[in-house]
Amino acid sequence: MKRLYSSRLDWGTPENRIAALRTRVRGYHDLTVSNPTQAGLAYPEDEIVEALASAAALRYQPSPLGLLSAREAVCRYYDGAVSPDSVLLTASTSEAYSYLLKLFCDPGDEVLVPTPSYPLFDFLASLEGVRPIPYRFDYDGQWHLADVPVTERARAIIVVSPNNPTGASISNADIDRLISIGLPVILDEVFRDYGEAVESGQVFRLNGLSKAAALPQMKLGWIVCPGKVPDALELIADTYLSVGAPVQHALPKLLDLAPPVRNQIRERCAVNLQVLRAKLGGTPLTPLRVDGGWTAPVEILKTRSEEEWVCRLLEDAGVLVQPGYFYDFRREAFIIVSLLTQPSTFETGLDRAVSYLC
Repeated sequence: MKRLYSSRLDWGTPENRIAALRTRVRGYHDLTVSNPTQAGLAYPEDEIVEALASAAALRYQPSPLGLLSAREAVCRYYDGAVSPDSVLLTASTSEAYSYLLKLFCDPGDEVLVPTPSYPLFDFLASLEGVRPIPYRFDYDGQWHLADVPVTERARAIIVVSPNNPTGASISNADIDRLISIGLPVILDEVFRDYGEAVESGQVFRLNGLSKAAALPQMKLGWIVCPGKVPDALELIADTYLSVGAPVQHALPKLLDLAPPVRNQIRERCAVNLQVLRAKLGGTPLTPLRVDGGWTAPVEILKTRSEEEWVCRLLEDAGVLVQPGYFYDFRREAFIIVSLLTQPSTFETGLDRAVSYLC
């Protein structure tokens, strides 16, 4: 029988044990919340709706880089440190990755991806016919760059700072080390407003409304290039013209409205991180250092596998966390909690988790 689907899709989607349990357990305390629109934040709803109601969006004005007014708004977000001709709008950071992988890689080429980190890169690379090659960050009280296996077919390096889920910000020395390899460096800085930002003019920087304004549903991201947007990248964008007019026209206002929402997130994450450290003090559970972002890893007892601990926590204690292996932690046992969780849920769920784990 002939193959129906592309080999790019040879992932399989078996339901893991944790996902299966979630469908059966009721009323649990969810410490994995990552969707800001479901985290009890106060948004300026009327102003957002008004920004999206511009009559200018009724006119079709195709622009491969994105509307100039929207790109200028991105420049203001960076306090004028970038120019409009270095900015290209996309429908998301995922699409930004796909554009850059198309730009740099042929099918069969390789891209270096960080571990631990968010598990999206394997899928994005596979969809472009590209092989992801992991390189490592190690932890000794803080995260630092370890080995970087530069292969013959490597064409680009991805780095995430602040990282999801480690919360680590890459040091200037480590970013310089990656740049010195001589491959294009793609810096995912979607959490830059919630930690220490990397300021480098030598990398392709990815960000968007999902985190910068806590509006993932608006579907607008951007690439800031080191210099003018390459003609080849503009051609890729011109082929898709993916970003909707309403959100492009609304972007200046949406970014203007974002700081109070970001402040709520910063304050919540700071409070939850303080609670986490206080409640784990004097226990055999160890919170790892967190420099930024919305998540925190915790090292737990190795008397059970991570999957077993996470399933037991959900089934017996009514608390949902994520295992470290979801993010390619090199060893067990770790759990990951979201600092975006509403504080009352976070504290109660954490009390239950600590009691059960200890």
